[in-house]
Amino acid sequence: MSEQKEKGKGLFGRLFKGNAPAPAESEPEETPIESEASASVFVPEFDEPLPAAPIKQTWFQRLKSGLGKTSTKLTSGITDLFSKRKLDAETIDDLEDLLIQSDLGLETTGRITAAIGKGRFEKGISGEEVRSILAAEVERVLTPVAKPLVIDPSHRPHVIMMVGVNGTGKTTTIGKLATKFKAEGKSVVLAAGDTFRAAAIDQLKVWGERTGCPVVAREVGGDSSGLAFDALKQAQASGADVLLLDTAGRLQNKQVLMEELEKVTRVLKKIDPSAPHDVVLVLDATTGQNALQQVEVFRDRAGVTGLVMTKLDGTARGGILVAIAAKFGLPVHAIGIGEGADDLQPFSAADFAHAIAGI
Repeated sequence: MSEQKEKGKGLFGRLFKGNAPAPAESEPEETPIESEASASVFVPEFDEPLPAAPIKQTWFQRLKSGLGKTSTKLTSGITDLFSKRKLDAETIDDLEDLLIQSDLGLETTGRITAAIGKGRFEKGISGEEVRSILAAEVERVLTPVAKPLVIDPSHRPHVIMMVGVNGTGKTTTIGKLATKFKAEGKSVVLAAGDTFRAAAIDQLKVWGERTGCPVVAREVGGDSSGLAFDALKQAQASGADVLLLDTAGRLQNKQVLMEELEKVTRVLKKIDPSAPHDVVLVLDATTGQNALQQVEVFRDRAGVTGLVMTKLDGTARGGILVAIAAKFGLPVHAIGIGEGADDLQPFSAADFAHAIAGI
């Protein structure tokens, strides 16, 4: 019995015995009479196990769990396809349908099916072999785009403009990035550039309090380009390492939104011709194919330089990241699988490929 339990036993003994005198040594201690009544009054269970401390998962374990819906959809379909069938044209067609329905995209689907069919027609192939090939091909597509978000110390500050439609987790991602940069010893200024939403301004102020970062904000409905100007001036004056600039995600229509983002960029360049140094598009994995359209529009109009994908733990459509990487080749800086500050991590092609294939 552990020392903790022994102490607990002594405590309970003192509580129940009170100050009663100890029996004389010459008198044998009476055997208590067991009855339902006496048993129900006090029978402390000293041998109950203590609750186990929660086991801290590694990032890969959390990623694999987060991508569980996407992985299950793929792996169960693969198992069903290859459990009792030889590899033939019909099986390949069915596999193509499965991969396309999992949002992997036509290009990656073609690579995978070509790799699986090579030299294996009319032969048996196990689901495990298929998943291994799937992982290898997905990793091959993702490796060139897996690039961390690097802060250039020659820029004071390094300006990161965050863009994306409302609901993707853009403001929360800014808070998580601020947490990361602060942990690395960098000084960070936050700018509440989504002046059209009171909730976005308030949310960024909360993150500012959590991280100890100053927040530049204006009243709701204020000029966002003017705020960006003030924020960059303040960040320069304070010698900050990083300026994280939030932006609007929805105005009256897409054209007005893009014009607003272009105006913010022009204003920043008046102060620092090299700014913004990164334009990061935040995508919501649950939107599936719609994310492809978002990348195209923001890339062409806002000059997107890299991507962050959030909410991979809430969807079976995580494969869309593979399709985006294959089509656009934009750097994927980080992915998110939860609400916590440490649930946003640098993107690893190998980890993602193995998690999505259930390996």
